[in-house]
Amino acid sequence: MKWSEVCIHTTTEAIEPVSNILHESGASGVVIEDPSDMKRKKTQLGEIYELNPDDYPAEGVYVKAYLPMNSFLGETVDGIKKTVSNLTEFGIDIGHNNVTISEIHEEDWATAWKKYYKPVKISEKITIIPTWEDYTPVSSDEIIIEMDPGMAFGTGTHPTTVLSIQALEQYLEKGDKVLDVGAGSGILSVASVLLGAEHAYAYDLDDVAVSSTKNNAALNGVEDKVTSKLNDLLEGVDWEADLIVSNILAEIIVKFTDDAYRVVKPGGYFITCGIISGRKEMVREQLIQSGFEIVETNKMEDWVSIIAKKPE
Repeated sequence: MKWSEVCIHTTTEAIEPVSNILHESGASGVVIEDPSDMKRKKTQLGEIYELNPDDYPAEGVYVKAYLPMNSFLGETVDGIKKTVSNLTEFGIDIGHNNVTISEIHEEDWATAWKKYYKPVKISEKITIIPTWEDYTPVSSDEIIIEMDPGMAFGTGTHPTTVLSIQALEQYLEKGDKVLDVGAGSGILSVASVLLGAEHAYAYDLDDVAVSSTKNNAALNGVEDKVTSKLNDLLEGVDWEADLIVSNILAEIIVKFTDDAYRVVKPGGYFITCGIISGRKEMVREQLIQSGFEIVETNKMEDWVSIIAKKPE
C-alpha cells in the first residue's frame, strides 16, 4: 500500500493539538521532528539514538502524519488544513503552518519511524520502552512501562508526559484512586497503577484513545486496574478521587477546574500539564479561583506542570 506523508511546519506550542487533529483525521502514525530533541536527548538522557540535523527545521517543528492514498485524501488534507488554521481562535500560535504532501511506501514508513522511539528513563523509577525493544532493568526498583505508540498521542517522551509522571511519582500514594482526564494512550493511567494506585480511571473523548489505553494497560498487565471510557472531561463524575491528572491543553484545563475541585477529595491533588509557558498564569489563576492551593510549578523546555491541592 502507498501512503502520503503530511508534514505540517508549526510551533512547539501547537504540537499536541496538531497531533490530535491528525489522529482524528485517520493518521496511522505521527512523528514529531523538534530541533530541541537533539539537545534534550543528549544532555538529559544520554545519546539514545542518532538524529540527523538535516531532518529538522531551523525554527519551529515538523509534525508528520501518514494517510493512505485514496480518493478521499484531498478532502482529508483540506479538512486538516482548515482545522489546524482554526487553532488560532484558541490563542494557539501555529507558526508557519506550511503543509506539504509526499508519497511514501508502507514498508519504508513502518520501519523508519521506529528510530525515533527507544527506551527512555523519564524519572527516578520509571523507564518507558517500545514493545519491539529488548531492555534489561538497571536497578531492582526500576518500573518498566511498555508502550505501543501510533494508536493515540502519547509515547511518554514528550516533556508534558515526563513532567506528569514525575509529579505522579512524587504525589501519588499507594491505594489512591486516580482520574486521568484526556488519557490519550493511557500512559499516565498505567504509570499510576504501577506506582501503587488502587485503580485508574482513564477518560477521553476519542475512541482511538480509549482503545489505545485498554491495549497499553493489557500490555503492562494492569488491565484489571485501569478503566478506560469515553467521557467529556469530568462531566457526570459523582465520586471522589484521591488524585486527578490531566495532560491536555491549558485552554481545556481552565474549563473544568471547578469540576476538579468538586471531584477531588479534601487534601487531594490536581496535577495539570500540557501547559505552554505563556499560559501558565492563566491556569494558575483559574486553579486558585476554583479553591485550589498551588503546591509546586515545574518547567521543562517550554512546558509547565502545576500541582494544586484541595485544602483539607
